[in-house]
Amino acid sequence: MTAVTDSVAPSSRTYPSLRAAWIPLAALCLAFFVEMVDNTLLSIALPTIGRDLGSGTTALQWVTGAYSLTFGGLLLTAGSLADRLGRRRVLLVGLAAFGLLSLCVVAVDSAGQLIALRAGLGIAAAAMAPITNSLVFRLFGDQALRMRAMTVMIVVGMSGFVLGPLLGGTALAHVRWEWLLVVNAPIALIAAIGVRLGVAADRPEDLTKDRLDLPGAVLSVLTIGLACYSLTSGVEHGWLSTTTVASILGTVAAGVAFVWHERRSAAPMLDLKIFSSGTVRGAAIAQIGTSIAMAGVMFGLILHFQYAYGWSPVRAGLANLPIIVTMIVATPLSEWLGKRFGHRVACLVGAACLAAALAGLAWGVYHGYTAIAVCMVVMTIGLRTVMTICAIALVDAMPANRTSIGTALNDTAQEVGTSVGTAVVGTLIAALVTTQLPAGVWSGDLVRSFFHGERITYAVLAVIVGLIATGGALTLTDSHSVEEPA
Repeated sequence: MTAVTDSVAPSSRTYPSLRAAWIPLAALCLAFFVEMVDNTLLSIALPTIGRDLGSGTTALQWVTGAYSLTFGGLLLTAGSLADRLGRRRVLLVGLAAFGLLSLCVVAVDSAGQLIALRAGLGIAAAAMAPITNSLVFRLFGDQALRMRAMTVMIVVGMSGFVLGPLLGGTALAHVRWEWLLVVNAPIALIAAIGVRLGVAADRPEDLTKDRLDLPGAVLSVLTIGLACYSLTSGVEHGWLSTTTVASILGTVAAGVAFVWHERRSAAPMLDLKIFSSGTVRGAAIAQIGTSIAMAGVMFGLILHFQYAYGWSPVRAGLANLPIIVTMIVATPLSEWLGKRFGHRVACLVGAACLAAALAGLAWGVYHGYTAIAVCMVVMTIGLRTVMTICAIALVDAMPANRTSIGTALNDTAQEVGTSVGTAVVGTLIAALVTTQLPAGVWSGDLVRSFFHGERITYAVLAVIVGLIATGGALTLTDSHSVEEPA
């Protein structure tokens, strides 16, 4: 694997410490936080939105689905654009679009308009996600600082994803649901100012001169978008429905066409030769495994806390705090694992933690919140270790003028894993428990049925995640790139 100092060229402005880089680092963290929190922020407000806009269940599902669909589908395209037009420039455009579109919510008066708005926000977020992570590497010339900065980014991003329902539920007690989106505007503005002041402009030599692969971009959007939709449709309409089967066939056709085109193109958007590197291939596969675990547990436990336990949205959100706390306090352990044993062994340990935590949840759902919280801690240690090391290893292996496409590939792998995890849990719960989860207090029989369904679901996830994360980790190198400098 190519060393980071060789593959990620330092910018004309680097910082000697995290404290010295606090303005650009805080700005990048804000940008990452707002795009991640938007994934889950509105989920808690869907009943209120449905009443205000007079929309049905299907429309409400697309209020959240439209964002994730455009976000996941355009990540690779946005990363490719950034490597050609300039990473800072594309990020600033994305932040401006995200802030302005968020303000447009005040004019929304129908579910269709809100769905279109959410799709637009997903496009803007796709222009931000891969670039925020790519620019973190540009801030520092030292590998240990890059590792720590990436840790900060991941903690902030995961905090946004986990805290979305809690923040949304708390805000709804005081303001209208539209304010959940309006608040994005000042956050995006602050982030843009920080990026403009603290992140150096791209040097021409750090960008690729290849022309933009428009056919490849279109085919990648179709492939990833249809894949995400297929998983959603399978849960909503059934896996043998005409809609789902057609979308799956469309995914396969678009994917085959994408691979065929990229292999023939003189300037491919995603050079498929990079997958000959075990580091790139393994890091992407392992990231899919971590996101399956994260999304599956988050989706399952939201149902568990709010429906089976009958907890309020605020209390259910607070119940997820062990994930955030562990993400922070596990940093020394994850760094020690990487420094002492190298990427491969550290990620294998992380994969074992993920599988063990999911297997533990299959038992813990019957034994109260304490057992669940312990499993959340173990799972987060695995997440923290695998996600950070794989993100660094993947960008580490990319050429200097392809860092944005590298982080886009990392984010795309996570988005695919998120869709798979949600689909697996949703499908199993629907098959094992009920297709319609009633509101209000559940009957004792339904709670017992739900716990039984969870047990099987988490056991299945333990096997799936264990195999995927372990398979990806085995192809990594023994790099000790988290080692402190002499």
